[in-house]
Amino acid sequence: MKGASKIEIKKDYEIQDLWRIFRIISEFVDGFEALKDIGPAVTFFGSSREKEGGKYYEEARKLAYKLAKKGFAIITGAGPGIMEAANRGAKEGGGKSIGLNIELPRPQKPNPYVSTLLNFRYFFARKVMFIKYAQAYVIFPGGMGTLSEFFEAINLIQTGRSAPFPVILIGRDYWEGLNDWMWEECVRRRYIYKKEMAIFHLVDNAEEAYSFILSYLEKKPGKKRLEGF
Repeated sequence: MKGASKIEIKKDYEIQDLWRIFRIISEFVDGFEALKDIGPAVTFFGSSREKEGGKYYEEARKLAYKLAKKGFAIITGAGPGIMEAANRGAKEGGGKSIGLNIELPRPQKPNPYVSTLLNFRYFFARKVMFIKYAQAYVIFPGGMGTLSEFFEAINLIQTGRSAPFPVILIGRDYWEGLNDWMWEECVRRRYIYKKEMAIFHLVDNAEEAYSFILSYLEKKPGKKRLEGF
C-alpha cells in the first residue's frame, strides 16, 4: 500500500506539472498576441511605494508623457508608485499605457491609468514581455523587484542574448553607491569588465533620460531582438 501511495502522489504531481505547462504557454501566447502591434515602447521600473508628488513619481510621469507624445508606448508592472506615474504620464500624453500585472499572495491592484492590462502568474513570463517589446528600459529608485529587473536586463545584454538597448538608471543620488561598488569590487576583481559598465547609463532626471533615449535610437535604429523569442 505504501508503494501505491507513492505512485498516486507522483501521478498527482505529473498532472499538476502538465497543467502548469499549459498555463505558462497561455501566458506567453496571450502576451505575444496582445503586444505584437504596440510599436516602439519603453519599459519603466521603480518602487511601488513612491507617492504622488514625490520627486521620482513626478519625474516618471514627466518622462512617460514626453515619450508618449513622441509615439512610444509605455510598459509598466501595472501597480502603484512609479508604475502608476508612468502609466499616468502615458495616458496624459495620449499614448499607449500598458500594464503587466503579477499575481501575488497579497494582490496588487492595477493602477487606474492602465489602458491595456495583462495578468501573469509567473514572473519569468512577465519579464520576457517587459524586455521583448521595449526599445529602452528606464529604472527609477526601487527595491528588490527593481534591482532584479535591472540586473536581468544588463545580464542579457552582457551575454549577447539581447542586442544592446538603453538601460537608464534615473537618480544619481540613489544609484551612485551601487555604481561605485560595482567599479570598486566587481571591476577591480575582474568579475565585470570595464567595457561592460557601459551597458547602463546614469542620469539625474527625465530630461536627461529622454535626450539619451532619442540620441541612442537615432544612432542605432531598428528594433532590438531577444534571442530565442
